[in-house]
Amino acid sequence: MYKDFDTVAYDSIFVKTMDSLSGKFINPKIIKAFYSNNYNQPKLITHFYINGELDSLVAYLNESEVHGFNPKIFKGDEIKGLLTELTANKFKKVDESYPVIAKLEILSANAYLNYTNYLKYGVVNPRNIFSRYYIKVGRPDSAGMLKLLDGNNLVENLKSAQPKSAQYKALQSAYLSANSESEKRILLLNMERFRWQMPATGDNYVQVNIPDFRLTWLDNLDTVISMKVCVGGKRENGYEEKLKAFAKSGNLDDKPKNHETPLLFSKINSIQANPIWNIPVSIAQSEIYWMARKDPFYLSNSNIKVYYKDKLIGEPDTINWNRYSRDKLPFKFKQGSGGGNALGKFKFIFDNSSSIYLHDTNNKNGFNLTNRAISHGCVRIEKPLEFAEQLVKDTYTYDKLRAEVDLPPIDSTHVKWYKKRMAQKADTLKAFQLKPAWFAPKKNVPLIITYITAWFQNDRIEYRPDVYGMDEKLWAAMKKYR
Repeated sequence: MYKDFDTVAYDSIFVKTMDSLSGKFINPKIIKAFYSNNYNQPKLITHFYINGELDSLVAYLNESEVHGFNPKIFKGDEIKGLLTELTANKFKKVDESYPVIAKLEILSANAYLNYTNYLKYGVVNPRNIFSRYYIKVGRPDSAGMLKLLDGNNLVENLKSAQPKSAQYKALQSAYLSANSESEKRILLLNMERFRWQMPATGDNYVQVNIPDFRLTWLDNLDTVISMKVCVGGKRENGYEEKLKAFAKSGNLDDKPKNHETPLLFSKINSIQANPIWNIPVSIAQSEIYWMARKDPFYLSNSNIKVYYKDKLIGEPDTINWNRYSRDKLPFKFKQGSGGGNALGKFKFIFDNSSSIYLHDTNNKNGFNLTNRAISHGCVRIEKPLEFAEQLVKDTYTYDKLRAEVDLPPIDSTHVKWYKKRMAQKADTLKAFQLKPAWFAPKKNVPLIITYITAWFQNDRIEYRPDVYGMDEKLWAAMKKYR
């Protein structure tokens, strides 16, 4: 009967079927382009119906629950019904098969693309739902999807799409055995995070996990060093609505606070001992301005220098702050090196668009808190000296770095120049000015600041609170796939 297959008549049915179905597709243009390039031929059915691979596709779709999906979103049962109808072959004329073939072809193509994309790249693009997500995750592209549809081995592609990381498999196992819906939800959300295609960190890298309030340096999965961190404070409750009010009024009093540490990927490229803090405009407006008005000697006592048009103001304590509104401050503020500096004795620098860095702190008590989301956005680290030692990986450089912060050298052969520096500092006849000193790491070390609320460690699943409410936002984007 199929010897009488009329491609022109079928084409007409195919176009109508495509128009009726593609309105709800995620990648309608890709699917339409593929079939347009192939003269609307039923390529999947031609290649994968006889050998049973379309039946395998249905099996994978219907088993997608193991990845936390609702199989109904892939229309596996509908595809199976169409396969059954085609196999029954009760058509009296060949043209009666055209709607079945067209619908089976199009639904299979859409399900095949969606299933493989979800598993290889994740359901959502985090950069589309989180305002401070600056990690460039890999996403499916048109060339890759067209190649997938044009491939010769459907089952192999389905197998290769399965996530292979040990973390994903551990979360998946816990998900399949979990009883409570709340636990399953947390596991599902973090399975999604491990589906995202993150930048290649290599085997040796530093990770800061915000919900864990911890920095971990990993080398071939071995922990080189681990320490507590303090991260940016959570944005104000009702932030989105308050931001709209601020956009209308322009009044700084209406501006909601958001100090959340951004998620990013970079490389640590330098260390600064005795750093100078270039105080951000937002902090100058919300804090420095008020402190200076309240206490005329606050700036000098805090070692904060004030600049007007890039020129240093010699006596900042004499500034009449009543003359200036805080939303139009013409000044720049810098806190000099030394014991009172908010950045402590070390700053670890990496390229990013948010002026974020790792740094020491004078507020060591913060590390004793359970919830350490207390900073203005930068990451305070608990053991800066040990971290610096791991970065420089050289005794001579490390001793030079120690000397900058008045610590004796590790190598006894360096004691001489250390004593010389301390003598210069103690010489009351010469004004010793503490200045920042720069050091380079042995090599630039990849750094990823991420957000994971459940992961596998020491033979168990570790859970952490959703400190920024990112689980809630991710769930809102994902729940339609459940």
